[in-house]
Amino acid sequence: MKNLIRLLSFFLFSFNVSAQSYKTPFEASAGTETVTYAECISFYNKLDKQYAALQVKSFGMTDAGYPLHLVLFSTDRKFSPQQWDKENKVVILINNGIHPGEPDGIDASMMFVRDILQGKIKPPSNVVFAVIPVYNIGGSLNRGSYSRVNQDGPESYGFRGNAQNLDLNRDFTKSDSRNARAFAEIFHFLDPDILVDNHVSDGADYQHTMTLLTTQHNKLGGDIGTFLHDVFEPALYKGMEEKNWPMIPYVNFWGGDPGKGWSGFNDPPRYSSGYAALFQTMAFVPETHMLKPFRERVQSTYDLMRTILEQSTRHAKTIKEKRRASIKAVMQQKEFPLAWKLDSTRMDHKTFLGYESGRRQSKVTGMDRLYYDREKPYSRQIDFYNYFVGERMVTKPKAYIIPQGWHAVIDLLKLNGVKMQRLSRDSLVNVDAYRVEDYQTRQRAYEKHYPHYNTSVSTRKQTVQFLKGDYVIYTGQRADRFLVEMLEPIGDDSYFAWNFFDAILQQKEGYSDYRWEDVAAAYLDKHPELRAELEERKKVDKSLASASAQLEFVYKRSPYYEKEHMRYPVFRLN
Repeated sequence: MKNLIRLLSFFLFSFNVSAQSYKTPFEASAGTETVTYAECISFYNKLDKQYAALQVKSFGMTDAGYPLHLVLFSTDRKFSPQQWDKENKVVILINNGIHPGEPDGIDASMMFVRDILQGKIKPPSNVVFAVIPVYNIGGSLNRGSYSRVNQDGPESYGFRGNAQNLDLNRDFTKSDSRNARAFAEIFHFLDPDILVDNHVSDGADYQHTMTLLTTQHNKLGGDIGTFLHDVFEPALYKGMEEKNWPMIPYVNFWGGDPGKGWSGFNDPPRYSSGYAALFQTMAFVPETHMLKPFRERVQSTYDLMRTILEQSTRHAKTIKEKRRASIKAVMQQKEFPLAWKLDSTRMDHKTFLGYESGRRQSKVTGMDRLYYDREKPYSRQIDFYNYFVGERMVTKPKAYIIPQGWHAVIDLLKLNGVKMQRLSRDSLVNVDAYRVEDYQTRQRAYEKHYPHYNTSVSTRKQTVQFLKGDYVIYTGQRADRFLVEMLEPIGDDSYFAWNFFDAILQQKEGYSDYRWEDVAAAYLDKHPELRAELEERKKVDKSLASASAQLEFVYKRSPYYEKEHMRYPVFRLN
């Protein structure tokens, strides 16, 4: 009997030591500190050694010179996404620390994973999940206490910019960072049904601790978009209400009184939720309120992840069915919208817990300033506009053809799972070719680029010489929506918009006026129809008043003008 008691005492002691060793810095500091990058990775490596249901993997290399880690949890101790898919298991990917100054998810995920392993949270049998412990490693290592002036804690934290000073939440499609390329590798390795990207908000003051930015359901589209809006998202709000965290959609409103309502966030593909939508993945961006204490923010993030896990377990079969149906539908879809317009005639009603706002004299400037009066809380039904209509429609071609020299784009397409073939010999092919007729460019740098916008193109049929090794990309594949949004130049987040094709905007050859005068005159003599066109245009077009403009007019309509100038180098085969 004594030996049995000793044995039981030993196991209890061992368990307590084990549990004690997995106490996080957040918990040890009573909710005032966030974990460092090194502590975080060490924590997961220790769990990996003790628990067979957990596995830590490395993917690629980040800009900071560290690999991107991925923590996998599966109750059956199998870590094969292909096997998970066969067994109809919902796959959840949790991303943390994209902005390391917003570390709530980093600390919450550590406790969440530990508590599942130790049985505090019931381990799911039909759901597996993966956690990126810290995505922006360079920003996490750049630790300080002053860069988040709007935020209440923790005591010190990371910086928004990564090791290239890029905002990684604008980098999911252009992929300037190694981080984004490693993320894409992870994303397509897992093919997650749900993405959770944990953040902290900025903006107005209100009572809610947790706000939620959800993939815009019309943009997600298909059966999965309808299921998200009608079933899954309402279940998350109900689950958080039951956990005493009344939640509100991401407060897409700056200054003044948000009690007047706001619109849903139109998340383009550069953002995590917009990127996920290109592959029919439901995405959630939890945005805890920056003015709430760090301890409360982390706890609400923990409880939201619990709620997502609970509802995924409950709806697992439906999630898999709806997403597969949506993937199949996209492969068969003919037309795709490249822009979205808010439908101001449709709205939902939400209960918003806010504070009265007002104006008073600034102690800094002496002028009027906005303030929120926490002594005057209110509960108000607000209009939430979250219905969007697609516009700027394009028809999907039978195939795209890209000359192999545009390798930066080709590499990104391959990274995102695009299937392509290569021409086996030099070939003349009849294609539809775009010509860029007009575009505007940002005058200030934005995330390492000067993006184009308001792009307009014309289309003409041409016979183009392609070389052996050029790429043919047939549509009707899994990545169709990604292909269309990235390769159609009028898309707001297309590769053209992000400057990948700027070389075509610069004319490479030209002429000396005195020499072209003689050649042009001879050309016009042989082509009187062009001379007639010039004379007619001069009568109505003031821009042709100068000699140089007239010479340019003739040049651009002659065979001497380079065909590559302004011709978009991604061709459509219909």
